[in-house]
Amino acid sequence: MEGLEKTALVTGASRGIGCAIALTLGQAGYAVAVNYAGSESAAEAVKNEIIAAGGKAFTLQGDVSSPDDVERMFKVVKEEFGFLDLLVNNAGITRDSLLIRMKESSWDEVIATNLKGNFLAMKAAAAMMIRRKKGSIINISSVVGLTGNVGQVNYAAAKAGVIGMTKSAAKELAARGIRVNAVAPGCIVTDMTDKIPEDIKESMLHSIPLSRLGQTEEVAKAVLFLASDDASYITGQVLNVDEIGRASCRERVYRLV
Repeated sequence: MEGLEKTALVTGASRGIGCAIALTLGQAGYAVAVNYAGSESAAEAVKNEIIAAGGKAFTLQGDVSSPDDVERMFKVVKEEFGFLDLLVNNAGITRDSLLIRMKESSWDEVIATNLKGNFLAMKAAAAMMIRRKKGSIINISSVVGLTGNVGQVNYAAAKAGVIGMTKSAAKELAARGIRVNAVAPGCIVTDMTDKIPEDIKESMLHSIPLSRLGQTEEVAKAVLFLASDDASYITGQVLNVDEIGRASCRERVYRLV
């Protein structure tokens, strides 16, 4: 792609928070690599929306838990962009179950995508960024990684691990001009919240000080801030996009049913 000023790779960008991040970055002038694991049509829609608004983007299939896929993804990014300014590690899955009922496969799958996937992409991005002595890595964690949650031992462990990894990588990479931060969303409108019965959703809202759920665009704006020059002295930090209660949507549902 010719004449690129800023470039970004967003993993898990075909829907939800990842989609909002990709669109927001595109609007801010980034050329965006829109990663997806399985939903090609959704990723194409995100790419097309960025391009229709005057931006630059391409889709990039890959499973972040696969070392071979991640290696291929970054090879394509280098071929398309030549360099990488920003990595947003957003790809994630859930396999919820109470601890005593959780299958080992449910643990392994969540850790592989939500933690190992972050590690693999961070490592590859850092290798590209070190050459230019500049760059930003933003990992999407969760308030669940800070507070824990019923039915999400695997998810909480992975997201807490992301926070520890973020802080450690920030210390390692600071001297190379690379900043590493995390964003921890709270109760955000997603596919899951759409499935919550209206009576339970109404009760949830009464327990939230701001009386509403967060929007994916609000998470995206936090990412944009951390990626910007306005955050040039911020690294190794976790920015919570959350209200004062710090209870995830799932935790609020568990309390009410």
